[in-house]
Amino acid sequence: MVAALAKNTNYQLTAASTGIQLAGTPFPETETWSFNQQSPGPLLRLRQGQPTSIEVSNRLSQGITVHWHGLRIANPMDGVPVLTQAPIATGESFRYDFTPPDAGTYWYHSHMNTAEQVGRGLYGPIIVEEPAAPPVDRDLLWVLDDWKLDQQAQIVSDFDNPRDLARAGRLGNTVTINGKIPQALAVKAGERIRLRLINAANARIFALRFQRHRTLVIARDGQPLIPYEPGGPVVIGPAQRIDLVLDMTEQPGQRYPVIDVYYPQSPAQLTSLSYGPEPGRARGDEYPGLPLNPVPEPELGDPLVQRIELSGGDLGQLQNAQFGDQRLEMTRLYLLGKMWTINEVVSSGYSDPPLFTVRRGRTVILDFRNNSAWPHPMHLHGHHFKVLEHSRDREVTGKWLDTVLLGPEESAKVAFVADNPGDWLFHCHILGHARAGMMAVIRVS
Repeated sequence: MVAALAKNTNYQLTAASTGIQLAGTPFPETETWSFNQQSPGPLLRLRQGQPTSIEVSNRLSQGITVHWHGLRIANPMDGVPVLTQAPIATGESFRYDFTPPDAGTYWYHSHMNTAEQVGRGLYGPIIVEEPAAPPVDRDLLWVLDDWKLDQQAQIVSDFDNPRDLARAGRLGNTVTINGKIPQALAVKAGERIRLRLINAANARIFALRFQRHRTLVIARDGQPLIPYEPGGPVVIGPAQRIDLVLDMTEQPGQRYPVIDVYYPQSPAQLTSLSYGPEPGRARGDEYPGLPLNPVPEPELGDPLVQRIELSGGDLGQLQNAQFGDQRLEMTRLYLLGKMWTINEVVSSGYSDPPLFTVRRGRTVILDFRNNSAWPHPMHLHGHHFKVLEHSRDREVTGKWLDTVLLGPEESAKVAFVADNPGDWLFHCHILGHARAGMMAVIRVS
């Protein structure tokens, strides 16, 4: 998908059931839920600091909302049912009006019955243009996803599968880029490509190696950073975004695989870079980086420190947890489809009382501990946070994120200025984990 320049900032999105050729021939079309009869939905190309209006209409049999993932916008526009707005009922519409403060790569997705609606394709990409982005030859977008399909290429409806909920989440059997089975990317020797990665999968983590090519990370979760070469594969968890610069420095007429090595016992080729026959020019210039966004810097002198213990799931040590006004044994919670906790509390929905309340303008440190045997990409709505430390992933230290990935038994500390008032959702973006209890509300007063 080529990221064309913004022509307007007023959009119309219609959610409806749509047949899409996901699996390719000879399989039939897959019945998906989509925006504007495509999944991913249309690319919304917005302008930093310019007001945007997006009218969302619902033609599905379920209510929906739309969350603008990673955008630091006003709470009433955040798109969380009950918490920030009433669901958009079948046959009704809702207009979202906001001004994106940050340039970068973002995405939108339904936040009603999220595991199922996103798992059926109800999402799309957002690019907020920089006022003066450094030049590249091409600006490309890969929306990564996986789909759980049956033998007729239809979506398997077991979104409450206890095994998926209690373990790594819903992992599909059909991986796509921009809603299609990956094909080789045609490139030219000597060109420089900005490649924007969005992981829209319910649970799959990707770890990409671009064979024989230098990868330069220039932004994470929409936020620019000092360009750097990762020490290994490019790891991107559910809901995360990573912007890369790739220089095409290899041989004309050759192909070079892009390998997903996250599951080392079964590495898989995602796609390949296919060079045309034309010789290219040598590149000697370094990519200069992107202009920074106006994210407030945390003041670490007197922060509110909040411990965040992530527990539950199969192979975990948690014996019981609070669910509503009762403390229940884990065996009882499993029967209720609730396997995951934050600070030993199982979420009962978007109307939960706040995990904590913080005064507007104060710095908050979230001190994460993943006590489980499974990964958790933890996402905070309405804010970006700076990673102060991470027990394994040193590369994210000092970076701005809105979703931090914590593997089994890992820990991290992140800090943010609570400058956006309202009740904000905070949850694991393995969507089955959030559905099964790993979700909370943070109140900025």
